[in-house]
Amino acid sequence: MIFENHDDFSRELSPKGWEDRKLVTRYLEDKDIDIVLSSPYKRAVDTVKDFADAHDLAIQTIEDLRERCVGSGWIDNFGEFCKKQWEDFDYKLPDGENLREVQDRNIAALMAILKIYQNKNIVIGSHGTALSVIINYFDPAFGYRDFDQIKNQMPWVVRFSFQKMQCVEIEKVDIFEYR
Repeated sequence: MIFENHDDFSRELSPKGWEDRKLVTRYLEDKDIDIVLSSPYKRAVDTVKDFADAHDLAIQTIEDLRERCVGSGWIDNFGEFCKKQWEDFDYKLPDGENLREVQDRNIAALMAILKIYQNKNIVIGSHGTALSVIINYFDPAFGYRDFDQIKNQMPWVVRFSFQKMQCVEIEKVDIFEYR
C-alpha cells in the first residue's frame, strides 16, 4: 500500500499490489463468479478490477464495505493503535470508528448482499481490518494475533461459504501459489 497518500478513498495500490492483483485474477478464473462488489476505496476496487475487466463484469461499490475510519489525523504507531482496538472493540480515536462499529456496518452490508444475491458466487474487494472483523463475527477466536499476521500477506483472500444466511466455512486461500 502507498502510505504517502493519507486519503483512504484515493490511496492507491503499491506497485507490488498492482502486480499481485493478477494472482487474485488467476485464483478466481475457475470460480464461476456472478457478481463483483467492492468497498468504494480505490485500492479495493483496483484489487478486483483486473478480474472484473477480464470477465466483463461491472464492479458495484458498496459504501458500507469500506475500511474503518481511524480518525481525522495520521497515526504514527499504527500497530499499537490496532492492538488497542482488538483488545477493546469499543476503543476509538476522536472522529474515528471502533471495531464494533466497523463489524456491525460490514456484517449488515454482507447480510444485505446475501439476501440480494442468493445462490450467486460473489467477489468482494475489501480491506484487512474490515475482513478481519467479519471473520471475528463468525469465528470469535479470530483476534489480534491473526489480524497482525495478515499484514504481510496482501492480497489476503478468504473464501466464505454460506447456506442461506449461515456461514458454514471460512477458508483462507494461499494466493501466492497462483504465481
